[in-house]
Amino acid sequence: MEKKYMERFVGKYCKIVTKEPGEDRASVVTGILEDIDYEDGFILVDSEQGLGALSVNTIVAIKPASKRRRQFSHSEDAVVGIETLIVFIAMVLIAAVTATVLIQTTDTLQQRARTMSEQTIKEISSGMAIEEITGYTNEDKTRINYLALQVKTIAGSKDIDLSLCTLTILYNDLRVLRLNESLVAKANLDNRSVFDTPISAGSSFTILNNATNTTFGVIAIHDPDDTVVNTNGLNSGDRVFIIINLSAVLDNPSGSGWQSAGLPAREGISGAFQPEIGSKASYDVTAPAVFGQRIVKIL
Repeated sequence: MEKKYMERFVGKYCKIVTKEPGEDRASVVTGILEDIDYEDGFILVDSEQGLGALSVNTIVAIKPASKRRRQFSHSEDAVVGIETLIVFIAMVLIAAVTATVLIQTTDTLQQRARTMSEQTIKEISSGMAIEEITGYTNEDKTRINYLALQVKTIAGSKDIDLSLCTLTILYNDLRVLRLNESLVAKANLDNRSVFDTPISAGSSFTILNNATNTTFGVIAIHDPDDTVVNTNGLNSGDRVFIIINLSAVLDNPSGSGWQSAGLPAREGISGAFQPEIGSKASYDVTAPAVFGQRIVKIL
């Protein structure tokens, strides 16, 4: 092959057809024609087998060829690829499981935090307050037989169900009272005073005398929407009297009867009115030294 033609293929990927003298069949070599040494009569070819030299005299033809992709060995590269794929899939699965656990944990913590915050807000913002305490003595004005605690909700409080409230009284022992839902009425019923308020209009039974050593009654002083008398619900702006029968609660251990029971002069009594949710209204009062009238202002 002439020099002027071979120079054009230097640096190109070519298919080189060679035929040794005395052989009937030609051979084909593909690769990049790197250089031509005319003095020694060889060309340098970079093929898949590596860098080699071919005799110029054996070259029959040279033509450009398209470079083929390398064929991977099943015993080496393919196995490595499968192992890499397995590791990758395992990492994806681990990441997915981890993400799922984190999302579920975050959601659970978020729900708990929301619940706790709502309960905390209710506990802080809701509650009761005792505005005043009035006593009602026996006929001899020696003991206080009944108490009336004027109660309202604190500012910003949620509605409070009086039937779920507890009243504690601490004197010689600790007593716990709950609302008798049949002893709830409005003030001035039948134009009668607070301590003479009947259970219902026209009834001869009073809330005061039907309260026991475990129950208290309620008289609504201000209840525009009738939530107190209808559902035992105390909401913002409502005011009620909690009626306590001290004669029953502070039972005389001598057994001389309820007429001698009650809170004597100069004696102290304490306790708390606790709603279902929110702050309690505590009291700690002492009876006056002298009962000038049957109605006694204690707080």
